[in-house]
This record gives sequence, structure tokens and C-alpha cells, in this order.
Amino acid sequence: MIWGKFLPAVALAGAFAGALLVACGGDTDFVPIEAQPEPGLSMPPAVEGPFPVTRVVDGDTVRVLIKGQDTAVRLIGIDTPETVAPNRPVECAGPEASVYAEQLMSGEDVYLELDASQGTYDNYNRILAYAWLEDDLMVNLAMIDAGLAQEYTYDIPYAYQQLFQQAEQDAKDDLLGLWGQIC
Repeated sequence: MIWGKFLPAVALAGAFAGALLVACGGDTDFVPIEAQPEPGLSMPPAVEGPFPVTRVVDGDTVRVLIKGQDTAVRLIGIDTPETVAPNRPVECAGPEASVYAEQLMSGEDVYLELDASQGTYDNYNRILAYAWLEDDLMVNLAMIDAGLAQEYTYDIPYAYQQLFQQAEQDAKDDLLGLWGQIC
């Protein structure tokens, strides 16, 4: 990626993120760990994409352009604190999770990995997927690693469940994000 081309957008996203954190009572001093690909884990060949990210809704939902359609994608295996749920208050670490997801995915293309065990769509007609970036970084896992998402098993185990559960325990042990730095 050519960073110079995206610097104005990155600066704008950073300003928006700071305003969102202040407006929602978030911690403007919070700096998450730098996202790193998991050693030994790489994007599988069966992913679909790349799909341009059109909007990061919150920490566990993103919108991407698929065949000309702006499509909602719910990240499998994670749950982040709420920031946009109707009739619900903004939850602790919600703004930080949203900002981190923005930092990871805004202006990027994502590759989607479906998991047959979870089905293709959720009850809100969002595609259920693991989101990968070109550098073998799985966004779902990066959110847990930073302590900004909890491992979430909806109904039945999914492909990366044990990895996500261990990542959550590591974030707890290190007092990251939800587990000590923010809440």
C-alpha cells in the first residue's frame, strides 16, 4: 500500500477517533498493542476477496463492497462492547474497540473466510466471517489480542475457538484493554 496516498484519510480517521472517544467518555490515553500476525497462522487459500472496506460499524461489524453491494459482515468468534446498539448505552471500551477496528481496516481490503460450522448469515442478515488483511493478520484475533474483544461462541464451536480462547486468557493475564487498562 502507498501510505502517502492515504495519509489525509488516516489523519481524518485519527481526529474522528479522538472526538469519538471524548464524546463517549473513552480513554483518549489508551494505546492498544500493535497488531501482529499470529506466528504460524496464515490466511488460508479458501478465502474470498479482496473486498474494499466501506465502513467500520464497530469493533465486531464491518461493511464491505461485494459485487457492487455494500454488505455487512459480523466477525466470527468475538464480541466487542456496544457503541451503536439501539436503546443501549455505550459500554466500557466500546469506543476504543471501534477505533482500533477502524485503524486496522479503514481504507483496506479484507479477505473473508467463512466457517461452515457457523452458517453464512446471522439473524441480522450479516455475513459471518473471519476478516483477514493481506499481511496474514486476522482482524478477529487482533481484536482479542489487544483486549478489545471477548471470545464469543454463539452456539457451537468454530474453527479458531481454542486459539481465540487462549488469546483472551493472555489479554486477561496481561491486563490489556477490557481486562485492566480501560475498564
